[in-house]
Amino acid sequence: MVVRRPPGRRAQILAVAADRFHRSGYHQVSMTEVAAGVGITAPALYRHFRGKPELLDRAVRLGLDELAGGLRAAGTAEEVGAVLAAVAVGHRPLGTLVQRDARLLPPARRAALRRELRADVALMTAVLRAERPELPSADAELLCWSALSACAGLSYQSAAPQPRRAEALLRELVAAVLAVSPTGAAAEPEPEPELVPRSVPEPAAGPVPGPRPQARREELLAAAVRLFHQRGFDNVSTDQLGAAVGISGPSVYRHFDSKAHLLAASLVRSRERLWHEVDGAITAADGPGAALAAGLGAYVGFALRNGDYLGAMLSETERLAPPDRRAAVDFRRDFLRTWVGLLRQVRPDCDAAAARIRVHALFALVNDGVRNRPHSVRPDLEDCLLRLGRAVLGLS
Repeated sequence: MVVRRPPGRRAQILAVAADRFHRSGYHQVSMTEVAAGVGITAPALYRHFRGKPELLDRAVRLGLDELAGGLRAAGTAEEVGAVLAAVAVGHRPLGTLVQRDARLLPPARRAALRRELRADVALMTAVLRAERPELPSADAELLCWSALSACAGLSYQSAAPQPRRAEALLRELVAAVLAVSPTGAAAEPEPEPELVPRSVPEPAAGPVPGPRPQARREELLAAAVRLFHQRGFDNVSTDQLGAAVGISGPSVYRHFDSKAHLLAASLVRSRERLWHEVDGAITAADGPGAALAAGLGAYVGFALRNGDYLGAMLSETERLAPPDRRAAVDFRRDFLRTWVGLLRQVRPDCDAAAARIRVHALFALVNDGVRNRPHSVRPDLEDCLLRLGRAVLGLS
């Protein structure tokens, strides 16, 4: 007797895996959980996919293949916007999988994904420069990467928006981003930008004169954010953390009970700084319009100085213990609520659903913009991000 597999089983598995990875983080999801979501056994799942890395790779590729196919057929900036919006809505987990989880793939696959994304942006850039020939190539690329990031922001919404409405709004956001005029002080092109930032050499461990427990603790917090962002929590040892501040690995435990405790403390400290800077700027401003402008300036300024924190917040929150993870999620929710409320005061025509899409687009655009080389080293990046931020928020 021949047992026939249901049609579309692989697609069903990939959809469930993408959703689970998106919601819980790659490390928190087992093959057994994916199999249960599909209604099959784990051994049956392994007949389709060899393991979690292949599942993640194929889930990402499914969305990127559709993106590439659509962009190859796009002949106008409006059509580019339609493709980006359709993929963002139809593959909502894709932004999270690419920005957070894809760095956990084997190096060869990460490199392949970077090449595919660069090829997609090259297609977009060619279309944009045909319509705006005055744009230098570097400026056009910045706008295209920014449009891609703004659409990926939809991935971070906790609740799925109404599809047609979300697509229409994302098309509007892409059009606004692609119409921005950067200042033109672009950096010279560099080699291929990283999907995940490159690691940087660590300073050699050495003797440090005199005990400085409080200063050492602060140094460890800063080093932890940087290393966890660059390499991932599981790929950073206490020896590496100690070496980054000039102490031995075991000495880290004089300041923190565990590596998990250090991760939690580093993210708490960074959240406090983010809230202090942004909320302080908003509170000091006179009126909603000035407050929104001040908040935007403060957020961009913080991002330019603290790209590692924003990257670690994105990639490592799921590695926190449950109580710490809940605190991080609560902070995100409160931070988002502040921006949504402020935007709706400035733009009464913008309902809560539209405001959330716009604010998520802003965060994604800025968070990516400060980390995506070579554009992250533009001397005018702050001004560019402010212009792009105003565009996605729909401000004149």
